[in-house]
Amino acid sequence: PEGVSGIATVAVLEGTRPIIAEIQALVSQTPFPAPRRVSTGYDYNRLNLLIAVLEKRCGLYFGNSDAYLNIIGGLRISEPAADLAIATALASSLKDFIIPSDTVLIGEIGLAGEVRIVSSIEKRIIEARKLGFTRAIIPAKNKIGTEISGMEIIRVSSLRDVLSKL
Repeated sequence: PEGVSGIATVAVLEGTRPIIAEIQALVSQTPFPAPRRVSTGYDYNRLNLLIAVLEKRCGLYFGNSDAYLNIIGGLRISEPAADLAIATALASSLKDFIIPSDTVLIGEIGLAGEVRIVSSIEKRIIEARKLGFTRAIIPAKNKIGTEISGMEIIRVSSLRDVLSKL
């Protein structure tokens, strides 16, 4: 769906083949003292780690909110390159801002909130371009050998940087 917060897209690798996956996050206030964290298709502990990074490095508060994460289509993602899309989807749902639907987010998030390089970035971006995406948010230090026509490349160095650009 377009125009809904909490939705992000990522290009992950399944072996050597890039696959575009949709991430959906829902963050909502809870009246209960212990908020729920639910993850389908993604590691529960990694979800908690990304929430902690968002709180500490970006000043977002999840302490009184339930957080639900779903990888659409029954996919299971274990690749760290999905961190950027997942963290951005969580922030989008919490703050109710929309991530443009023509944008793909690729990058690993470190504990300091930095966006770390990922392998096969060109292959991922080319696959996203084939499927109609026009913007890719990638780690600042990732090298791209050739320019990919029709694709705007936005380089970011930290999670805070990503949220300010969206």
